[in-house]
Amino acid sequence: MNKELEQYISKHKNLFWYTPESKKLNISNDLLVENILNYGTIADFKELIKIMGIIPVSDLFYSAKGRRRGNYYPEIYHFFDLVFLRYAQRNIAP
Repeated sequence: MNKELEQYISKHKNLFWYTPESKKLNISNDLLVENILNYGTIADFKELIKIMGIIPVSDLFYSAKGRRRGNYYPEIYHFFDLVFLRYAQRNIAP
């Protein structure tokens, strides 16, 4: 994990209240994105995008399937689906 992500997680450690302190810096990118989108602010999201990039964050968001996708609140999933469709555009053939 890069130093920027470690600092970001430390700054937002209150969003990972159920993760033991000793394991917070070892959380997966999937969990990081899920928690920031569900519980963080728009400013937290923008900061995450500056560190990771919008395409990788949207890839992690859309890679959530089944139960993991259900971890997002419906209104959060809908909102970020719209955000990523608008700002994380890709050239995908029909």
